[in-house]
Amino acid sequence: MSFFSWAWDWVNQRSNWSGQGAIPQQIVAHLGYSGLPLLIAALIAIPAGVAIGHTGRGSTLVINIANAWRAIPTLGLLVLLVVLLGFSALTWLLPLVALAIPPILVNSYEGVAGVDPGVRDAARGMGMTTWQQVTRVEMPVALPLILVGLRTSAIFVVATATIAADIGLGGLGRFIIDGLSSDQYGQVAGGALLVVLLAVLVLVLFAVLSRLLVPAGLRTRRREG
Repeated sequence: MSFFSWAWDWVNQRSNWSGQGAIPQQIVAHLGYSGLPLLIAALIAIPAGVAIGHTGRGSTLVINIANAWRAIPTLGLLVLLVVLLGFSALTWLLPLVALAIPPILVNSYEGVAGVDPGVRDAARGMGMTTWQQVTRVEMPVALPLILVGLRTSAIFVVATATIAADIGLGGLGRFIIDGLSSDQYGQVAGGALLVVLLAVLVLVLFAVLSRLLVPAGLRTRRREG
């Protein structure tokens, strides 16, 4: 029997859709374990990336740090935090925040740094303050790249939030961990399939957000570039 056959048969069992720890409950839990670290990472990385892109200060350092940060093994960081902090919210939250920050930070920086200097000069010539230049000119122009960074981080986090199950919490990783421990490979395959489907839904969501938030002119210019 193939992976998809195992997964499909398990997902289609009615018993898995009701009761304690059922698929709907674990999807909601997984979204919580994914959404909170993504929000925290965005609140940290977008302002930092925009500030560095606007001023041009520390750009080489931030790129190098972000690339090094990406090399941190998420599961290894989880184990380290369990040893240091025990089982707490920070144990699963910090590794996922660390995973989400680099793509958002780098894309926010590159988006703002790539704004045409002529556009900046025009904004200054109109008498805009620094805050107005950033919020009304630079960030809207950089929005496509910022959304790409958010999308990348969201997919990483959704795929990796299964680590919450490693320390006894819920989410779709619960099916994978429990299935492995009891040799129920249909449950393992089904949990993995649900994670993949959730990641695909994230892609669709960001495609819709890009269509709604990014002006048509910027989307066209990006395709041409």
